[in-house]
Amino acid sequence: MTKKEIVKTISDEIGLTQLKTKEIVQKTFDAIVDTLVEDTRSNLSKGGADALGRIELRNFGVFEVKRRAARKARNPRTGEKVFVGEKFVVTFKPGKEMEERVRNLESAPEPPAGPPHPAPDPPGFSQQPHGGLEN
Repeated sequence: MTKKEIVKTISDEIGLTQLKTKEIVQKTFDAIVDTLVEDTRSNLSKGGADALGRIELRNFGVFEVKRRAARKARNPRTGEKVFVGEKFVVTFKPGKEMEERVRNLESAPEPPAGPPHPAPDPPGFSQQPHGGLEN
């Protein structure tokens, strides 16, 4: 689902214009990002270590900025060892309600094994070299 689809769904449900709904959705996303960045800067200046920025949205989940230590990695194409510097990453841990709802989804049926079967040729179709119709 895209942001545009989210805006349309919310707009239809609450009766606001899509333009106003888009503004609200974007402001919400901006507030989440801005808060994570500002909290992280603030905690870094205070000597914070692990969770540097954190937003907890009850019944939804928790966004956190965490520090990833520098490490040695391997380029999967060349096999060459490379150094990856320390960086900050955003993590998301879903809330209990979201986890339960996803866990309780009924399993979708397994697709059949093997390649899909080709559709039958339409009546009058020929596999002749010139691909013409049968006479």
